[in-house]
Amino acid sequence: MIDAENLTKRFGNLTAVDSVTLHVDEGEVFGFLGPNGAGKTTTVRMLCCLISKTSGEARIAGYEVGNEADSLKIRKIIGLVPDNVGLYEELSAYKNLDFYGRLYDCTEKQRKENIQRFLTLLGLWEKRDVSAGSFSKGMKQKLAIARALIHDPRILFMDEPTANLDPESAKTVRDFILDLKKEKRTIFLNTHNLDEAQRICDKIAILNTKLMAIGTPQELERSVSGKKTVIQLEQVNDAILTALKKLPLGNIAVEGNTLTIDVTNPEKENITISDAIFRAGGHIQSINVVGSSLEAAYLKLVREEKMK
Repeated sequence: MIDAENLTKRFGNLTAVDSVTLHVDEGEVFGFLGPNGAGKTTTVRMLCCLISKTSGEARIAGYEVGNEADSLKIRKIIGLVPDNVGLYEELSAYKNLDFYGRLYDCTEKQRKENIQRFLTLLGLWEKRDVSAGSFSKGMKQKLAIARALIHDPRILFMDEPTANLDPESAKTVRDFILDLKKEKRTIFLNTHNLDEAQRICDKIAILNTKLMAIGTPQELERSVSGKKTVIQLEQVNDAILTALKKLPLGNIAVEGNTLTIDVTNPEKENITISDAIFRAGGHIQSINVVGSSLEAAYLKLVREEKMK
């Protein structure tokens, strides 16, 4: 659905985006993480045909980014929630959406149905006749999301959609993104919020001008140090250790009556581990899984890049 190969953008001597290659599947929520100035917004602007690329290639649903004939086709099938919402503040919420619906040549029936649907889902229907200029930042952000969806785009680009929102508004937006995912829309999400990315993204890329890593949240977590199962036993003995060493496990460390075992898939392996301990006559007091987090993977990659 979204493809980029060696996508690059330079502003004079400054390289903002350096040879980025990525693929986003249809119906996927794709998280784009990186520090300030990493090139996330610049990448989105290139993919949305708002600025030109310096080199490389990109396609949106098969249409070529940078091809003048394809640019209008791309804009018709995408929606964009920018970092600066840019609403017409003197117009009401309803008239803002109606105006953009007309720009996209939506019929009157389509406009009425979509305006009511999205304002209702985002908790703004009762404020439909209130001027956007009087809205709080969270309400403006929700209205910007509705605006991006007014023409039923197949692909939605969102640049920090929950930045600076209160917890309740941020949750409303996250839940809304998950509802859109159920509709099989493709969502490209720029975010600094690691917890948010871990909750809602199918795949995540970490960018710092160059693409440093890409994978599922679980794959990125394992890229740091993997997972470990920590088991507190009533007593560790030779029979238990012998039983565990017969299993295809990683390193087993013993400290007093605590076992720490390297695991790849703790949900499956812990069942086998527990069964072996019980069969060897052991008594488990507690069992926990510890390991690297998405935050640890992100910080490790960003710090390594700074040291180069």
